[in-house]
Amino acid sequence: MEYGYIFAGLLVGFLVGVTGVGGGSLMTPLLVFLFDFRPAVAVGTDLLFAAITKTGGVWVHHGIHKSVEWRIVGLLAAGSLPTAAATLYLLEHFARQGKEITHLITFALGIALILTALSLIFRTRLQKIGRETQAHEPSRFAHLQTPATVLTGIVLGALVTLSSVGAGALGTVALVFLYPRLPTVKIVGTDLAHAIPLTALAGLGHWHMGNVNFALLGSLLIGSLPGIWVGSHVSAKIPEKVLRPILATVLMLIGFKFVL
Repeated sequence: MEYGYIFAGLLVGFLVGVTGVGGGSLMTPLLVFLFDFRPAVAVGTDLLFAAITKTGGVWVHHGIHKSVEWRIVGLLAAGSLPTAAATLYLLEHFARQGKEITHLITFALGIALILTALSLIFRTRLQKIGRETQAHEPSRFAHLQTPATVLTGIVLGALVTLSSVGAGALGTVALVFLYPRLPTVKIVGTDLAHAIPLTALAGLGHWHMGNVNFALLGSLLIGSLPGIWVGSHVSAKIPEKVLRPILATVLMLIGFKFVL
């Protein structure tokens, strides 16, 4: 095992614990730029990494806090899982024809990182807009919640399968807007519960295509678990108003580097 990979897992786990931002937006760029992995391998490995690490979080949220809204999870999955399967089929189809998919994955990764950065910046504003809309037009807002949740799942299904980014930060922001009265602990628990089947399906699909490095996966897991634990304890001591804009700026710059 490479000690560098373990340290990368430790670093990303720490940042996830401190900021709450999904590991994909941090891990995948790190694997591509620092360790020179192909984008497809970075995405595939990170998807399985996410599925494994998020499982513990859901156990806590469902088993202890009872904070998973399973109806919302079902609506998101109704859109995301079929879309993820269709995206995997298209990726494998193009790969079998010998067409280059690296550019597509790289571009999707850049877009996902930019959207994640914007979600960090405008999350509070979007929640406020959601509350105002729900207050002014409650019946119309309630009528649109279900199809909008399924549509959110469709977008996440494609984006996460292509880039491994979005299941955490983007999913959370979408739920904050669509369900502005839902407590934060339920937003987080619901988003985590939806992310597990989505990242597992996408990760297994990438594994089938040969895009998963299991030695790398094991090293990342060894580093990430203590990293998340330490980061979660340190998070209360670091001002969120300072950290989130810095992280958003870094993700935005990396995103544009992938896209341009």
